[in-house]
Amino acid sequence: MRKLLILIHRYLGIVFSLLFFTWFISGIGMIYTRGMPGLTPESRLEHLPDLSAATVRLTPAQALTRAELGGAPDAAKLLSVLNRPAYRFESGGGFVTVFADNGELLDVTPDLAAEAARLFTNLPEDRVHAAGLLESVDQWTILSRRYLPLHKFMVDDDSGTELYVSGLTGETIVLTTRTGRRLAWISAIPHWLYFEGLRKNPWLWRQVILWTSGPASIAALIGLVLAVVQYRRQSPHIPYRGWLRWHYITGAIFGILTVTWMFSGFLSVEPGYWASDGAIGEAQAAALQGGELDLRKFPRGLPTISAGGSAKEVEYLTIQGDPYYRVRTQHSLPMLMSSPSMEVHREPFGIDSLVERVVSPTPEVKVLESVVLEDYDSYYYAFERTAPLPVLRIKFDDPESTWLYVDPQMGELVARAHRRERLQRWIYHGFHSLDFSFWYYKRPLWDIVIVGLSLGGALLSFIGIVIAWKRLWRAVVRTAR
Repeated sequence: MRKLLILIHRYLGIVFSLLFFTWFISGIGMIYTRGMPGLTPESRLEHLPDLSAATVRLTPAQALTRAELGGAPDAAKLLSVLNRPAYRFESGGGFVTVFADNGELLDVTPDLAAEAARLFTNLPEDRVHAAGLLESVDQWTILSRRYLPLHKFMVDDDSGTELYVSGLTGETIVLTTRTGRRLAWISAIPHWLYFEGLRKNPWLWRQVILWTSGPASIAALIGLVLAVVQYRRQSPHIPYRGWLRWHYITGAIFGILTVTWMFSGFLSVEPGYWASDGAIGEAQAAALQGGELDLRKFPRGLPTISAGGSAKEVEYLTIQGDPYYRVRTQHSLPMLMSSPSMEVHREPFGIDSLVERVVSPTPEVKVLESVVLEDYDSYYYAFERTAPLPVLRIKFDDPESTWLYVDPQMGELVARAHRRERLQRWIYHGFHSLDFSFWYYKRPLWDIVIVGLSLGGALLSFIGIVIAWKRLWRAVVRTAR
C-alpha cells in the first residue's frame, strides 16, 4: 500500500506540480486585484452626468407605456444615456430604454455606441477608436454575457484604456487599463483558469476545475499521509536526500494548508450542486416589497433633491406596498425618498413590521430568533465592510434551518444562509480565504499570514516541479539510450 501511495503521489505530482505553483502565486495577486478588471460601481456613478428635472418630460408610467413590456417591470431606473435622461426597464433578464425627454426608444447603432464611448471618456473623437462588435464574450467580458452584443473601443490615453458599450443599454459596461489587464494575467486568469477559449463554455470550464482541483486535492492528501508514514523513529528520521528531503520538509510544514486550499478550490464550483437552492427566501423578498412595481404611483420623473446634491440615478422601488425612490448622488450612500411626498426616509423601517412581512409567506414555520446586528457575523460580512449595517437577522425552524438578513434602512432582503450554505461558507471560503473574524479586518496582519502561507505552498510546489523535471529528464535520457 505504501508503494502504491508513493507512485500515485509521484505521478500526480508530475502532472499537477506546475498548476499547484501557479495557483499559489496567483493567489497572492488575487489578494490585491480582487478579480477580473472591470468598471466598479463607484467609477460608473462618477461618470454618470447629473440628471436635470427640466429635461424629464415623461413620467415613469408614460415611459413604460412606450416600452410595451406588457406588464410591470422587474426593475426601473432613471439615468443619463448619451447625456439624455432615460428610463431603463428590466424585465425577464432583458432591457428596454426609453428616453425621458421625448419617449424615443433607444436603438444602439455603432454611431451611438461611439458617441457613448466618447462621452464616457470625455475625449475627442480622434482619440476613441472602434475595435469591432462582440457577439460573444472575449477575455475581459466573460462576466458580462447578459449585456451582449458589446461595442469595443480603444482609447488613446496613457493608461491604454479599452472599454465596451452594451448594445442593449448604451452604457459602458466594462473598462480595462493596460495595468489592470497585466495584473489579471498573473492573478485572476491563472487562478480561476479564466482563459477566454475555456471560459466561453461554462460547462467545460466547470469540468476542468473539477478534474484539476479534485486530483490535486488527492495528491496533496496522499503527500500528507506519506509525511507521517515515511517518518522514522530512529535517525535519520527523514529517509530522503537532496530535493526529495526538502520536498518532505516543506510538505510536512505546509501539507495541511495545501490540502485545504486545493479541496476548497474544488468546492468553489459546487460539485454535485450539493449546496444549491432549496430553502426559503424568494417569497420573503417579495413579501418585503408588498406587491409588484406600480409606476403609476410615481407622479414625478425626477424627485427633488435638497440643496447641495444632484441625482445621478433614480431607482423606483416598492417597499411594504408603498412607492419609494432610491436616489444615488455623487456621494457613495444612496438616499431613500418616499413618493409622492418627496420626504427623505431617514429612519429604518420598523423591526416588527419587517419580521411580520418576512414570516407571512410561511406562517407555519416557527421563528427561532430575530435580532438586529450592529456588526457582521460569520455568514453576513464583506471584505471591505461595504455590506449595510445594522442588519436584521431572522432564524427559521424550517428543514433547511434558514437564516435571512434584512436591511432595515432599505427594507429589503440582502443575504440568506441555510444550513448547507453555512457549511459551504466554512469549507470553501473559510479554508480558501481564511476569512475568520478575529483577523480578517486586521490588515496587514491578515495579508502577512496569507502571503507567508502562499509563499510556503509555492516553495513546496516549486520543489515538486524540480523533482518532476529531473525524473522526466532521466526518463527521456534512458529512452534515448
